Amino acid sequence: MPTTSASMAWLARPDGSVVIGRGPFVSAPAAPDSTTAFFVQDFALTDPSPWKIPSSAEIIDHPAFLARHAGVRPPRCEWSVPDATPFSCVFQEIMVAIQSGLFEKTVPVVTEAGTASDHPGPGFVAAMARQPAPLLSYGFVGRNDGFAGATPELLISLHHRHLKTMALAGTARRDDREVFAVDEKEIREHEYVAQTLVSKLTDLGSLSRRPRSILDLDSIVHFLTNIEVDLDGSLCSEALLKRLHPTPALGPLPRTAETLDMLLEWRRRLHCPPEFGAPFGVSCDGRFDAVVAIRGIWWQDRQLILPAGCGIIEASRLVNEWRELRLKRDSVKRFLDLPSQSPQSV
Repeated sequence: MPTTSASMAWLARPDGSVVIGRGPFVSAPAAPDSTTAFFVQDFALTDPSPWKIPSSAEIIDHPAFLARHAGVRPPRCEWSVPDATPFSCVFQEIMVAIQSGLFEKTVPVVTEAGTASDHPGPGFVAAMARQPAPLLSYGFVGRNDGFAGATPELLISLHHRHLKTMALAGTARRDDREVFAVDEKEIREHEYVAQTLVSKLTDLGSLSRRPRSILDLDSIVHFLTNIEVDLDGSLCSEALLKRLHPTPALGPLPRTAETLDMLLEWRRRLHCPPEFGAPFGVSCDGRFDAVVAIRGIWWQDRQLILPAGCGIIEASRLVNEWRELRLKRDSVKRFLDLPSQSPQSV
């Protein structure tokens, strides 16, 4: 996690606004009642003080955020092709666990290492700021380290007693959209996530589950199910996070202490950054929004890590999952491509 002495955090929210905080940040175990605070956690939710309170904060719209970073170019990046052997070993262990009845689904993570030609912070912030809705950019950037991304996955949007979330699982190339729409394996993987979310929320109030649709993200597509709940009573944001995270989109199904520990060990062996797939949120202006921190890049000085996860179920095949992992990593690399327009017209 970035140092908090000279840092910046931001989150683009679903309503088109962007909340920006600047350091130094103060860590706290709970969100303050009337001050902006960012929720920056690891995947296992082990940080006892995950709330990061900035020295200053502001809310601007996305065009203004974009304008601040116009003309800033990302550095050139050289990437190393990941070795498939460690993932293959983990994949086989997962399949044995599934066949033994321990799992229905779990989500290992593979990382690709890279090197930037220059300090990547400003350029990566600008690259993520350029990503349009429905992607939501986020990041926590220090002087020499940080992470930044543009995620399609909203975990929580809570305003008063109205909650919005989504199931986002199942992935394919955009060119394969027609066959993806009827792919039983991808539909089954998605339904694991959607049904689990519904089961975890149905006792909280009046729930509405939208029909499954396809979210088109230019180079790739996902299955999407939007879910909304009118809560019967008030519920704090952290209690909701612990109830929902990790969803089967990033975590194990069933989620038990044993299956979560196994997933954490696989993530460690595959060198996954601790914040990848974790909730990243902000409490501000009477509402709380949190995204799932995927589709991002982590860095220390000029050394880069690009993680991606894949959902494995009994019907999964090693070569297909390896291909999906590359598809997701390539989609993040495209964030670093400069648009064809001049910076002034972006």
